[in-house]
Amino acid sequence: MARFGPVITAMVTAFDASGALDLDATCRLANHLAANGSDALVLTGTTGEASVLTDEEQVAVWHAVRGAVELPLIAGSGTNDTAHAAGLTAQAAAAGMDAVLLVTPYYNRPGQAGIEAHFRAVAAATELPVLLYDIPVRTGRKIEHETILRLVDEVPNIFGVKDASGNPAASAQLIADAPDGFELYSGDDPLNLPLAAVGSVGTISVASHWAGLELSDLYDAFFAGDVARATEINARLLASYAYETGDDAPNPIPTKVMLDVMGLAVGQCRLPMGPPPDGLADRARAVLAGLGRG
Repeated sequence: MARFGPVITAMVTAFDASGALDLDATCRLANHLAANGSDALVLTGTTGEASVLTDEEQVAVWHAVRGAVELPLIAGSGTNDTAHAAGLTAQAAAAGMDAVLLVTPYYNRPGQAGIEAHFRAVAAATELPVLLYDIPVRTGRKIEHETILRLVDEVPNIFGVKDASGNPAASAQLIADAPDGFELYSGDDPLNLPLAAVGSVGTISVASHWAGLELSDLYDAFFAGDVARATEINARLLASYAYETGDDAPNPIPTKVMLDVMGLAVGQCRLPMGPPPDGLADRARAVLAGLGRG
């Protein structure tokens, strides 16, 4: 079973009308998610726009949300600069985080030796549990199978991976080859059910901002052996998965529009994530209607 529960929301960061950090709105959202299916939260990850937050803003979000909810909190403290990532990660425990999520170094495009050395160095900066984040579509590099296995086997606080690599067959092999206690989370909502079928422990989800209860029901059904029920729920969520990102509105633009439609204003994304395209709010309303909510 997943140490932080099966439904973890990769939470957006709220900004006010001027684009400044809005900690009150961020905390209101965290409480909403806690009441609507989320077992834990990832703060300042990709969906939380970490790449456009200052270090001080990231730490402020960690402290504020820690004071607002009792859920387990996972800090997205990875960057493409090893020393920078280690410094941020070292601050996570002091902010009350329960774990950290470390993304593959992006833009630099290091080889596997550099990726492995990066993760070892950053993990050494904390005693918190460490979850690797494999998302080659954004980073330009895949964490290879053998690299993950060595890290999980040899670095005591690295316990698993958020898998957004888009290859369920490779994920199945990784789970089969990994030691006991290894946890693989789906990092791509459309693959939540396929990855559960090969041994994932849950999802780090975007759609759980508005469909957390449905995702919780999906995992409850699947882990209870009711695959037909899980499949039925997953079919209802396909429109949510299709909505949450796209070329015209990459994640997290659609989520912020959805939350605004739901009455949970969190502001727009900071540039370069531009303004939402026309019609996105109408698409959000259609997704909610399909879930039986106005």
